[in-house]
Amino acid sequence: MVSVVLEVGASLAAWLLLYCCCRRWGKRRSCEWSCRLVTLLHGVVVTCLSGYVALLDGPWPLTHAGSPNTSLQIHVLSLTLGYFIFDLGWCLYFQTEGYLMLFHHMLSICGMIMVLGLGKSATEVNAVVFVSEITNPLLQTRWFLREMGCYHTFLGEVVDFLFVFLFLVLRIGGGALIMYVMVTSPDPNWLLKAGGLAMYIVSLGFMLEICRFVRRKMLKKNCSWTSLRSVNAPVRCNGHLAAR
Repeated sequence: MVSVVLEVGASLAAWLLLYCCCRRWGKRRSCEWSCRLVTLLHGVVVTCLSGYVALLDGPWPLTHAGSPNTSLQIHVLSLTLGYFIFDLGWCLYFQTEGYLMLFHHMLSICGMIMVLGLGKSATEVNAVVFVSEITNPLLQTRWFLREMGCYHTFLGEVVDFLFVFLFLVLRIGGGALIMYVMVTSPDPNWLLKAGGLAMYIVSLGFMLEICRFVRRKMLKKNCSWTSLRSVNAPVRCNGHLAAR
């Protein structure tokens, strides 16, 4: 347990050092720019690591819920836990996030601490990390595109589509499957089951926000298409096309 605490502390120090380096190299940029660079890097690294653990290294989360933690699972969760502690502290200090995101961070931190302390159930928690973090790089890319004035382009449309698609398929669909296995399996701790259900409810809250975003975007596109057709439509006068 001492080695796990040291590993989490080293992870926290590494993410904090990376943030300080980003601030030093990008003095003209905002603090949020530097923090989102760290978040982007964490999302890419942890998605690859947790995906490898869940899909290749094993054990399979849908059949081995509550199994003992492997060394690789401990390393991945310690790395992620250090980042979440850093990001929660940053959000509280700069007061940039709402209650839903803060609640998500605190649930994630408590869940990973519990799993590392109990020595089991890292299999399903690692899978939850994978389906949750896989959309994070796209979310940060969207923010950077906005900051650079490149969001209203074809690339911005692709990023939005991939983000919504992966969120609904993996975080909502895949997350529901993982939660079902956790709740019905006798091995995971009951407190961990309750935390997993709370995490999924938070994801549903995020889904509502995404649905509102998609609705606004589709309405805006429909209005622009309608106005464009009205401008390009031929004007008729007494049954004849009017000269332009």
